[in-house]
Amino acid sequence: MGWVPDNVIDELRGSHQLGIFLRIATDPALHMWFGINDIPANFDSIDPDGTVYLGGGKLVGVPTLEVLVNGTADSVEFTLSGIDATTATKTIDSLPVVRGAAVQMGITTLDQYFQPMSDIIPIWTGTASHVGEQSPATPSGQSVTLTLSLAVVAGEATRSRPARTLWSSAHQKAISSSDKFCDETARLARGVQPTWTLGY
Repeated sequence: MGWVPDNVIDELRGSHQLGIFLRIATDPALHMWFGINDIPANFDSIDPDGTVYLGGGKLVGVPTLEVLVNGTADSVEFTLSGIDATTATKTIDSLPVVRGAAVQMGITTLDQYFQPMSDIIPIWTGTASHVGEQSPATPSGQSVTLTLSLAVVAGEATRSRPARTLWSSAHQKAISSSDKFCDETARLARGVQPTWTLGY
């Protein structure tokens, strides 16, 4: 048996129901899956004792999830739409602090009774940044709904701790007076690709 259990691989090769699970390590932790009913499940190596994952409703789309490559931090948003104003207000008021909380996404296939066929297989990890809300324009006579979103980044840069946007030659020479690596960083602002050199 490898990272993905054999029975899940066999199920994925045919017609299958895919369960997508989200865990946010707030206090208390939030466990949600993109489906209708609440179901018991456990995240492999993260929630070994298992817990109940709350049904978050029909999944409209999953943002493209990328891993951290060459220091580039990817940012995605998970959204819940169509929430009535009263429920949304209660949800926002009861939200624990999310900034800096670990966010894990995992998958597994579901059997004919819509139960997980294995432990949840973790496929992506990020860090929660902030919660957002918006209310689309509502035609007359219809109920007002809200969309709640959670911004999550892969890597260490969240909006509360932005990555450096400027690292000049002066900054680098303060560390190493003979280093010429950052001598041409000012050209980046003009869209010119500089020729990088190393100096020791």
